[in-house]
Amino acid sequence: MDLIFNQAVTQVELSGIRQFTYMVRDTPGACALTIGEPDLNTPEVIKEAAKAALDANDTHYPPGNGCAYLLEAISQYEARAHGLHYAPGEIIMTVGATEALFASLSTILNPGDEVILPTPAFGLYEALVRLRQGVPVALPTQHSHFQIVPEELAAAITPKTKAIVLTSPNNPTGCMYTKDTLDAIHEILKDRPIFVLCDDVYRALVYTQGYHSFAEYADMRDRIIVIQSFSKPYAMTGWRLGYCMADAPVMDRIQVFHQYAVTSIPSFVQRACVTALQTPTDDVVDIFRKRRDYVYKRLVDMGLKVEKPEGAFYMFIDIQKFGMDSVTFCTRMLKEGLVGVIPGIHFGAEGYMRLSYCYSDADLKEGLDRIEAFIKKLSA
Repeated sequence: MDLIFNQAVTQVELSGIRQFTYMVRDTPGACALTIGEPDLNTPEVIKEAAKAALDANDTHYPPGNGCAYLLEAISQYEARAHGLHYAPGEIIMTVGATEALFASLSTILNPGDEVILPTPAFGLYEALVRLRQGVPVALPTQHSHFQIVPEELAAAITPKTKAIVLTSPNNPTGCMYTKDTLDAIHEILKDRPIFVLCDDVYRALVYTQGYHSFAEYADMRDRIIVIQSFSKPYAMTGWRLGYCMADAPVMDRIQVFHQYAVTSIPSFVQRACVTALQTPTDDVVDIFRKRRDYVYKRLVDMGLKVEKPEGAFYMFIDIQKFGMDSVTFCTRMLKEGLVGVIPGIHFGAEGYMRLSYCYSDADLKEGLDRIEAFIKKLSA
């Protein structure tokens, strides 16, 4: 009996990032610098809030979009910290930023709709667009220091363009869009019926002044969807908690998909989310800034070309001079040098590799020592 599956599902492969990471983990003695997961633990005060909620038997069905007290806390936090004004009814708690992205794209996309994805980009975006039978349109930025070139964005827009995804700070580059870049994007999009998904999950991990999100352009509020996560700044990756914010008519439709996909996030973790929003992250930023500076200097001293990240915890390293595609280079470095990073092709950018520096200082030193030894061997 021949079983027929949804074509969109059969045409999407499992995450290349995950598959390569598994290969690294299955290589005896390998040093992994692959996954973007902080080596820190969730702060005790946040864990205690979840424990207290359990002890209080907060284990029953919560409201689908999130408890009122949490939505109000997020609304106040975003206004105070980021100058973004969304009412509690314009916010939905989601199962990580992934569900926020999936629910948003599922709400706005019809088959054949195009979504512009500035590359390099997290591979999740392309997969989600394809799963919704949309068409991902790559917009390369490697040649412009990972900034969007206005003329190239304008040329990428067609009558079928439904949305663009903006990620700043970026995964995998750690670079941020400048105010000039954002102003130029706004000028192109302000009079077009195009949604802008602002994936701002790394905005709490910024090392420079002057950060701006596209979500600040209030005149486009009716088309902007903001994606956020508790995972990175609070070391809560395993909690799977995020949220999205959008203008009321848009959120009214997103909540439909959210309700039928997951119903709600768990009840007892929501008190912990409020505590997280009250927990300073300055010490976390300092840790990653020091690691950023160390890793960047080591790579530059090796003669490698890399843009200095302004946020997140990744280095996107140019390896074109070695004359190999990124999978070949990274596979050889894993087998011969026993150090694992992610091939750039998995972010839509051949000729690069992504190194994550959210590992311990000792692991970073060991991994960089091995990268240096491998490169010297190639050049010998």
